[in-house]
Amino acid sequence: MANKKKTAKDPGQGFLVALQELGQEKGIAPEVLFDAIEAALISAYKRNFASAQNVKVTLDRVTGDYHVYAVKTVVENVTNDILEIGIGQARTIDPEVELGSSVNIEVTPANFGRIAAQTAKQVVVQRVREAERGIIYETFVSREGDIITGTVQRLENRNVLIDLGKTEAVLAPAEQIPGETYVHGKKIKAYVTEVKKTNKGPQVVLSRTHPNLVRRLFELEVPELQEGVVEIKAVAREPGSRSKIAVYSESPDIDPLGACLGQKGLRVQAVVDELGSEKIDIVKWNPDSAKYIANALSPCAVVSVAVNEAEKVSRVIVPDDKLSLGIGKEGQNARLAAKLTGWKIDIKSVSQAEGEVLSEGMNEVAVTGEESFTTEEV
Repeated sequence: MANKKKTAKDPGQGFLVALQELGQEKGIAPEVLFDAIEAALISAYKRNFASAQNVKVTLDRVTGDYHVYAVKTVVENVTNDILEIGIGQARTIDPEVELGSSVNIEVTPANFGRIAAQTAKQVVVQRVREAERGIIYETFVSREGDIITGTVQRLENRNVLIDLGKTEAVLAPAEQIPGETYVHGKKIKAYVTEVKKTNKGPQVVLSRTHPNLVRRLFELEVPELQEGVVEIKAVAREPGSRSKIAVYSESPDIDPLGACLGQKGLRVQAVVDELGSEKIDIVKWNPDSAKYIANALSPCAVVSVAVNEAEKVSRVIVPDDKLSLGIGKEGQNARLAAKLTGWKIDIKSVSQAEGEVLSEGMNEVAVTGEESFTTEEV
């Protein structure tokens, strides 16, 4: 299927060298660029020369020479001379050609060099951009579920755009801490909830309200969490107002509460400072559901807890003068305790519960809440 060749020397050797160097620099295989340029040159040829032919373009990997070929099917009787060629004429090009096969007829236009050069440049720019987007995506998709530091750039339709260095991230209104202001140039930490591929490149979605932001901030400050000797079992949060975390250590020699507090409360204070003075309660997780529920209601003292393990329903008795503390302002303390434990919690005072008969399946135990900490104490 050979035929006479007209050789064009544009893009040429200089282009090839530049192509290979660019591929190495951006991590793109040269063959990927070659294939993309050939495909683009086919479109460019058809567009500029109004051709309905079935064509192919070859770009020599050594010399940089390019050729445009019309590809025609060999037939006995030609019914479409754009796509077909008679067997007799075909054998003047390739004596061994058979019916049903194809021959390539060079149709490289004399003025195709400028179009080829422009097309090649456009393809390279596009592929480099795609490769860079791919690198950025891979860099940040591995950070999903992690904490990241960025700089506030600007506000756009109530979204806060955060500069992460290689790309911008978005902090949507629903992911912003209520009442928090975002000033240009301010550095903030945020939780990476998702990295999405879009037509404009990777989009990193951040949150300042996610409960795991609190978890990750403590992990940054507390070496025992990084080492795995202390564990955060659960986090419950109402952003900008209050959070509760439940901590635990299997080692009797390690105080998980003290580890998260740090000397003079410096570790927890660093987390509070980052969250804009959001109050934080640190309680001890306990495998005993009744004790865990009592701890979760910190800073309220608890008299007894009745639990139904099957339905995860509990009734908690607190001293009469602690009822409002147990429930919290607008029910916040009870609500966060329920989120933290995963239990429905009904809080009553001693006098309210007097004479009350527990529902079937409830087992009541007297409990004393373990040591806990709230940033309201400092």
